[in-house]
Amino acid sequence: MPRRPVGGLPLRPPKRSPGDAEAPLPSKEALRRFLQASPGKVGKTDISRHFGLTSDQRPALRALLAEMKADGTAAPAGRRGLAAPGRLPDMAVIEVTGTDPDGDPIARPLGWKAEQGRPPVIFMRPERAGQPALAPGERVLARLKPIGTGKYEGTTVKRVAGAAPARVLGVFENGRIVPTDRRHRSEWVVPPGEAGGATNGEIVLAEPLPGRDLGLRPARVVEVLGRMGEAKSVSLICIHAHGIPDIFPTEAVREAEHATGVAADGREDLRTVPLVTIDGEDARDFDDAVWAEPDGPEGARGWRVLVAIADVAHYVRPGSALDREAWARGNSVYFPDRVVPMLPEALSNGWCSLRPNEDRGCLFVEMRFDSGGTKSAHRFGRGIMRSAARLTYEQAQAAQDAGEDPTGTLVPLYGAWRALLAARKRRGTLELDLPERRVRLDEAGTVLGVEPRARLDSHRLIEEFMVAANVCAAEELERLSQPCMYRVHDRPSDQKLEGLRQFLDAFDITLPQGDRIHPRDFAHALEKVADRPEARLVHETVLRSQSQAAYAPENIGHFGLALGRYAHFTSPIRRYADLLVHRALVRGLKLGDDGLQETEAARFPDTGEHITQTERRAAAAERDAVDRYLAAFMSQRIGEVFDARISGVTRFGLFVTVEANGASGIVPLASLPDDRWTEDQARHVLSGQRTGITFALGQAVEARLVEATPRTGGMVFHLMQGVPVRPAARPAKARPGKAARPPS
Repeated sequence: MPRRPVGGLPLRPPKRSPGDAEAPLPSKEALRRFLQASPGKVGKTDISRHFGLTSDQRPALRALLAEMKADGTAAPAGRRGLAAPGRLPDMAVIEVTGTDPDGDPIARPLGWKAEQGRPPVIFMRPERAGQPALAPGERVLARLKPIGTGKYEGTTVKRVAGAAPARVLGVFENGRIVPTDRRHRSEWVVPPGEAGGATNGEIVLAEPLPGRDLGLRPARVVEVLGRMGEAKSVSLICIHAHGIPDIFPTEAVREAEHATGVAADGREDLRTVPLVTIDGEDARDFDDAVWAEPDGPEGARGWRVLVAIADVAHYVRPGSALDREAWARGNSVYFPDRVVPMLPEALSNGWCSLRPNEDRGCLFVEMRFDSGGTKSAHRFGRGIMRSAARLTYEQAQAAQDAGEDPTGTLVPLYGAWRALLAARKRRGTLELDLPERRVRLDEAGTVLGVEPRARLDSHRLIEEFMVAANVCAAEELERLSQPCMYRVHDRPSDQKLEGLRQFLDAFDITLPQGDRIHPRDFAHALEKVADRPEARLVHETVLRSQSQAAYAPENIGHFGLALGRYAHFTSPIRRYADLLVHRALVRGLKLGDDGLQETEAARFPDTGEHITQTERRAAAAERDAVDRYLAAFMSQRIGEVFDARISGVTRFGLFVTVEANGASGIVPLASLPDDRWTEDQARHVLSGQRTGITFALGQAVEARLVEATPRTGGMVFHLMQGVPVRPAARPAKARPGKAARPPS
């Protein structure tokens, strides 16, 4: 029997005699496992030696490896080497992003692309004696050593000149700048005369200066943004921290303010159709309206559905100042206390908002479905409409629950929705129950509470109609042979699926192999934990395993929705992708002279990448704001004990999430009982070698809040000792793990 190393793969196959049969060519899965287990890059010779292949099999091996590189199963490494996807080279330029709880720098690889997934974390070793510590924003050429899945240890080879951070965002306090980013633990010193008039407690933007002052990096204040603690200070920090444009150029504002209403000539008149808008209670822009009627008693023969969308393309012309600014922003950004819109208010809350009882231009899609929710036909047009009512989700749901229909539109809308819902269930989509957190503020900006946002059937109704309209848009553009900016969502990567399988194994849940995985497989996994306390954690873990959706002119389908083609059509006020789809429909259907231009179509690949990044930038800023508001809310409850669950296991401690409001923070390793702690990365378990105490992902704990910092959004908890800790699932199998740093 061949010898096996710790990783479980043979060191090399036994020698074969000349008369032995030729070893079979390895499968892609076997090669993937071999690359994953290899500490660095490998070549064809290494692979041939490992699998016992002959020189005659080299051409077939080359073809197989070429396939794997093409489909992303293997990544090129060096001139002729290969590595597992996402594996970093032995030496690379990295950028310091912050520090870990022990004060040591952490970094990420430079040039990492979003489609590669979450970037690996690099824990940098301390600098040599006499060398200054690495500061956030600095770049160095580092020698990298893998220490676990997605984790590396880095050693500085040389610093890259001119790579200091471009700016510093923080709070000015007694001649120093305290960063607002929780990853940046070191402060900056402001030399005399460089404060720019800033006073204590003000939020400032600064630029680094050369040299060091008392061991700290100096910086010059270039702009005072506001005062920490004011009503809009949280969103102000997030806007500047994430580089979100929030001031419109004068020319763009002028174009928006000169806009006027549309004429009925050349448009289909929908003003007699009682279309209604259904939006959130605090919504100010209404860009979609809906209407439905049954075909036969209670839709026995099917349903006719109309979705009308604000005609933004009429106002935002290609190449205009409005268009340039909308492209740069990519999307609107929503904070608890304000919106940073993609379009100026004169459009976003004016002519492009479907206000009740006011004429508005629209693009619409009329769809017909049979009684089972299967679409039989659709058509697009350009119209003029007048919303019959502005309803909130809560109003629509309350009327439905009470059996009332004040507008005369809700009964058929809910009937059509139930038919579409049946079709969705047959299709087998990924349904994750992760409620959005809602921050309630008073007029002074004080946090009154943070709570899950209600998820009503009225929300699902609008979502289902929008999904159907989006599918029709993609189908129509394909029929017209027009360019389409698809909304694409790839299946999870093999690496993420393998990590998810190991996690779900603790709950006795299995998943099919990657090439056979379907969204309904995740639905079945979630059903098995539906009534268990760990259900939310499993939902979150399944979500983290998914690929990120993106915009692209090349279609690969939408895995999560189980759809072969999908495009965003329904929100052109707040998403640039939808505006492009509108323009393509206008051109393809010859609905006007303001359709898509050839120069725009030629830029679709670059535009797709750009608006994907602006969307992710907005999502990060919105999450950041909620975290900071949560920290502000929790700062009034220091010392209280909360029911929580372990939501992360790392080498430097645990992360816990409070059950009631989703507040999350770190439990430092030093706060745990004095022991030598071992991290089992595969099982997400931290074990004490001497005490035998284990902490597992999903485990219920009681956590005492010891620190909450609104400036950064960071929170620190300590676990209550002496309280029995319930396991997350069956006890994890004993596996060798990596020793975490013991407390000092």
